[in-house]
Amino acid sequence: MGKRGRPTRSVIRQNLVEILHFQGEAYGYQLYKAYREIFTPVTLRVIYYHLSKGQSLGEFEVAGVKKTTGKYSWGPEAERIFYKLGAKAKAAVLPEVKAFYDKKQ
Repeated sequence: MGKRGRPTRSVIRQNLVEILHFQGEAYGYQLYKAYREIFTPVTLRVIYYHLSKGQSLGEFEVAGVKKTTGKYSWGPEAERIFYKLGAKAKAAVLPEVKAFYDKKQ
């Protein structure tokens, strides 16, 4: 008898692992923009869900939190949480992600 419940693997989360493999560190909105350019459109909420889920699974770690100032609709300050690959992340180096980052340099 196999494991019960939903599998913990996710195509979206694996794609985020691939992006972070090349980018090193990034905050959620940077990952969202890169994801939309490389893969199919996805919502920002889904990206943040998978970053949170991946953090609990050990695929992502918080690299740091930086506060930036500016004219935002919610006030003068924004908090950016930077993510990096965790110990359990395994990048397969997808050709479309590699091509995207080769083109950017």
